[in-house]
Amino acid sequence: MDDLISVIVPVYNAEFYLRQCIDSIIKQTYTNLEIVLVNDGSTDNSGKICDEYKEIDSRIKVIHKMNGGLSSARNAGLDVCISGGTILRL
Repeated sequence: MDDLISVIVPVYNAEFYLRQCIDSIIKQTYTNLEIVLVNDGSTDNSGKICDEYKEIDSRIKVIHKMNGGLSSARNAGLDVCISGGTILRL
């Protein structure tokens, strides 16, 4: 199975567990992933952490937006997905 899978991760003030979340996704045995991190107006270091991971892994896309809530963050992630297929919303 070679299908590209998009994983959308809404992020809001999650600096204390965000690295663990992203590391878990990156380390999956299925590697044909597109990882979309949507920083939904975080006021902590979450946005910086997202940007750090974007530099480390080319599968990661980062969106920074004003806070609009979970649905708004998910929809922003959907707007940049390229898979056109299976989408996992976390």
